[in-house]
Amino acid sequence: MTRASLPLEFAPRLIEWQRRAGRSGLPWQHTRDPYRVWLSEVMLQQTQVGTVLSYFPRFLERFPDVKALAQALPDDVMAMWSGLGYYSRARNLHRCAQVVMSEHAGVFPETAAVLQTLPGIGASTAAAIAAFCHGERVSILDGNVRRVLSRLLAFEGDLAQAGPQRELWNIAQALLPVAPSPDDMTAYTQGLMDLGATVCQRSRPACAICPVQSLCRAHAAGEVQRFPVKTRRLVRRFERWWLLVLRTPPTSGSARVWLERRPAPGIWAGLYCPPVFAAEDALLGVLPEGLRAAVHALPTVTHSLTHRELHLHPMLLEVPPGSFEPSADHAQWVAADALGGHGLPTPVRLLLASLV
Repeated sequence: MTRASLPLEFAPRLIEWQRRAGRSGLPWQHTRDPYRVWLSEVMLQQTQVGTVLSYFPRFLERFPDVKALAQALPDDVMAMWSGLGYYSRARNLHRCAQVVMSEHAGVFPETAAVLQTLPGIGASTAAAIAAFCHGERVSILDGNVRRVLSRLLAFEGDLAQAGPQRELWNIAQALLPVAPSPDDMTAYTQGLMDLGATVCQRSRPACAICPVQSLCRAHAAGEVQRFPVKTRRLVRRFERWWLLVLRTPPTSGSARVWLERRPAPGIWAGLYCPPVFAAEDALLGVLPEGLRAAVHALPTVTHSLTHRELHLHPMLLEVPPGSFEPSADHAQWVAADALGGHGLPTPVRLLLASLV
């Protein structure tokens, strides 16, 4: 697809629309601070804006700059991230801050090409930071933007394949505004995000109010829902976990629960969780015979991950302090009022809150 065959009016229309009707009140907007832009971009990956709005200010209050984040303990970072999901983002965030401090004197690189060399920063995130903070003429291409451009161009390439992904990336760069000012690049980049998030949505696109409807080839053909083309479908696995929820009686002060740090790599790596077993018999097998009859099964919890559906079977056992502890590394009793200081997976956090 040559530049001459592309809708060159796309960029000017998008910039004008964003300035007139796009989102403008988000707390990470109207700044050229790479730390805040980077943090918002990472948080917004696979997460709704409404959820990020509650986490972003709390995270900034705890870690106001890249130096504070780099110096933080991993457990503190995971605790602040708890509930956002996709926890590899938090681990990469922490590692990236340390690399910025140790290899870049605490200053984020200015170009997308160098930003991509940092842990956890992909091509689209690097482009967003460079465009928002330094006005670099480079396009983002996250999932929402792939959908926008695929529909705009009726792009037939299979985005499950690397070749069409590269082709669409090149097209995204060719659609950039000509000789943009830094403010133009901010409006264009934000416009791409806004269009994908609020208008050109996956299941119910609002074509009637789309600022580029007359340029959209999928709309003209009446085939908006056919794009983007992606033949490979996500194959989900189902797993059953049995959780040994050990709790001390709240006879003096708050109850305590036994938590272990999850190993890496794996699901919930680095987070704290009750001991996990692949079967109920395996769970009961680690208990002294006299305690097995005291185990109480709690309702099953279902939790969806990107590639897995987890069926969690919590098994509650109340034990006096010091009477029983499973053999495990990186494990500890945690008081109920101290659970907020530990990184907990969302279903575990909700489960424990109901028990203590």
